[in-house]
Amino acid sequence: MKLRIAKDRLLVSEIFDSVQGEGPSAGTPSTFLRLGHCNLRCAWCDTPYTWDWERHRLEDELRAWDLDALAADLVARAPQNLVVTGGEPLLQRDALAALLPRLGKRVEVETAGTLPPELEGVAQWNVSPKLASSGNPLDKRWRPDVLRAFARREDAVFKFVIASEADLEELRARVSELALPPERVWLMPEGTDAATLAERGRALSEVCVQEGWRLGWRLHVSLWGDRRGV
Repeated sequence: MKLRIAKDRLLVSEIFDSVQGEGPSAGTPSTFLRLGHCNLRCAWCDTPYTWDWERHRLEDELRAWDLDALAADLVARAPQNLVVTGGEPLLQRDALAALLPRLGKRVEVETAGTLPPELEGVAQWNVSPKLASSGNPLDKRWRPDVLRAFARREDAVFKFVIASEADLEELRARVSELALPPERVWLMPEGTDAATLAERGRALSEVCVQEGWRLGWRLHVSLWGDRRGV
């Protein structure tokens, strides 16, 4: 079975209501629209079921939603904040552009920053450029022109997953390259269990104090562990 990206439907991995677990909106009641497919292959990815068809069955993991049915489902949900995530949501930009104006909700989009922010109706861009520990080749994960386009937007924040000291060294160079204001830089410890997050988070808190960066978290992992749909 092969599901193709189209303009009149969205390939969806899952939809659920929870609280935002990451970034500046952490704790906000939100509906999560997780889309399928990704153009990167992160070694520590916590949602491989959206793109890794060697370990997961595409026909089990993705559903093609008609935009009318999807809009009705999303509008009926209580949270007024919608988080569009993935995978890489901007691979399905055309269908998203047709969907979002119909919802009447605040929208956040989570993206790796490899595709340009050519989408209207987004209140907050959560841009998560990948560092070397992700295992992606530099030319795939780091697109300076695209990232500068995000940096010029006041509605974009930058969230970096940190797994090692080497990530911090690269991060400093990348923040300087993009001339990012420190208050728009969020460091998030990599980890899928509370103990790992706490250990790495303590070290990152010291870095944030020194640099003026923000310490992000994975609230959902702290509350529920490595579970889907929360």
